[in-house]
Amino acid sequence: MERNNLYPIFLKAKHLNILIVGGGYVAEEKLTFLLKSSPDASVTMVSPLFREDTLALSKKGDVTLIQDDYKKRYLKGKHIVIATTNVPEVNMKVYKQCRKRSILVNVADNPPYCDFYMGGIVTKGNVKLGISTNGKSPTTAKRLRQFFEDVIPDNVDDLVKNLNTYRKTIKGDFEHKVETLNEFTKGLIEKQKP
Repeated sequence: MERNNLYPIFLKAKHLNILIVGGGYVAEEKLTFLLKSSPDASVTMVSPLFREDTLALSKKGDVTLIQDDYKKRYLKGKHIVIATTNVPEVNMKVYKQCRKRSILVNVADNPPYCDFYMGGIVTKGNVKLGISTNGKSPTTAKRLRQFFEDVIPDNVDDLVKNLNTYRKTIKGDFEHKVETLNEFTKGLIEKQKP
């Protein structure tokens, strides 16, 4: 049976320099979801042309638009790069140049050339859920995101804040705190008996 071996992490995008190569619909979609999840992300986009909606979206965040063809000098100081052009040769050039510099890269809609995938994300205050289909079905990730947005209560953030406050009052070592919190919260997942 095939399994998803990806390691999920949540990045502080505010502290990273992100480059999107391309200015079409896919680039705009990547920027939209990036800013939705991390509105404080620092993003540079390079493309000969940008969509009208991309121009408007760029004004809502820390987004720098560079109207130019891609050149490797745009990789300087970048931590993450997303290649979205409709020119496969350009995307492959971006991929190879990123790998050579140990920069994480995602070539949109081309899983073999991705160090990471941008999965479905559900955010409810401090709670964030990431969904991955191992690059096999973005549509399934989208549907699962919609499902979890509906079933996770909006007030789950209140629970997180209250538990954080309670955690600070618990005396003892780390192990004792974990045991206490585990006991206190196990009712959250236990099924109610009829």
